[in-house]
Amino acid sequence: MIKKLVLTIAGNLIFQVFTLAQNAAVKQELFIFPHQEKHVHGSSIVSLPNGDFLTAWFQGSGERTEDDVLIMGARLKKGESKWSEPFLMADTPHIPDCNPVLFLNAGGKLFLVWIAVQANLWEQSILRFKTSVDYTKSGAPVWNWQDNILLKPDKSFAEEVEKKFKDLPEYSAGWAGYAPKYDDMVIEASKDVPKRSIGWMTRIKPLLLEKGRIVLPLYSDGFNFSITAISDDHGATWRPGLPIVGRGPIQPAIIRKKNGDLVAFMRDSGDEPTRVHVSESSDNGESWKATQKTDIPNTASVELLALKDGRWAFLGNDIDNGRYQLSLRISDDEGKTWKWKLFLENDLSKKGGYSYPSLIQTTDGMLHMTYSHHPEKGKKSIKYVVVDPTKVPKS
Repeated sequence: MIKKLVLTIAGNLIFQVFTLAQNAAVKQELFIFPHQEKHVHGSSIVSLPNGDFLTAWFQGSGERTEDDVLIMGARLKKGESKWSEPFLMADTPHIPDCNPVLFLNAGGKLFLVWIAVQANLWEQSILRFKTSVDYTKSGAPVWNWQDNILLKPDKSFAEEVEKKFKDLPEYSAGWAGYAPKYDDMVIEASKDVPKRSIGWMTRIKPLLLEKGRIVLPLYSDGFNFSITAISDDHGATWRPGLPIVGRGPIQPAIIRKKNGDLVAFMRDSGDEPTRVHVSESSDNGESWKATQKTDIPNTASVELLALKDGRWAFLGNDIDNGRYQLSLRISDDEGKTWKWKLFLENDLSKKGGYSYPSLIQTTDGMLHMTYSHHPEKGKKSIKYVVVDPTKVPKS
């Protein structure tokens, strides 16, 4: 009895110390708007030069099947503790608009990139973008340009797909003995010019490199893998890189290693076990290794950021059976190990959904993040959290 009491007290003390450490790391938590019944998802956040924060998300009756879905936004003015009332950012009439991404190019021009879901099919999505140089006033930015990003991968796309599938572990799954195998189906689809030219979708912010290069991560639900759109003129024009090939690597988050190589972490939409996919590029995003699975469980989303102190931050659903847990992990050895961990959400009832995070770091070192906050059916919002990465507890 005494031994059991001592163990209980010790367990409670450990829990209290852990909770205090968690609370010390979290500096601010705000809901951008009250929970509501409408579907709100896929947020993105950007820090503006005047100290404001701007965020965007998609909102409507559902997702790709509902034509009232549009892109909404809100602003957190410098020094204030409440987000503005939401305002319209983009709307393609009678077509769902989803997956907004906000970023500034090297010249300080603001970009909003998103998808218009043509024919209510993910694989028919069209990439769209707006830009603004007048975005510091209250409300929505004043947009000065809008266009589509049209990509036309050439035959090297199909050659790369076939080549990289050979680098993957053997996989023979099909529906039946006479049915085409998964790999063969995707390889054949990659030879179809219309299929490889459309349906590329946004989700996560781009990586900005030297000399005006922007590497924008994209993915396809049709091919069930990823690609990048590359700009070498600060976002004025775009072209496709070679595909990031694997069985289910989607929604890449891209950062740069200390040796100059790029690394992408991706959500797993493939075979079990569900684990974060990883790939590397040694030519600034032009080509990528066939993906491999890490040991990080994954079901719904990933985000990745190289911090100013050289460490990496991973934010995602590091479980293999839902979206009820959202964790921030930090590594000091470029992802070999993750010594620090903070639960942003850990719903023990396993009923809630917390996913699709966006993660940035400001000049003061703080991490600012937004993500979908769906604690129960009919209650949905976007949550904003500020974390001090130096106070994230050891895992």
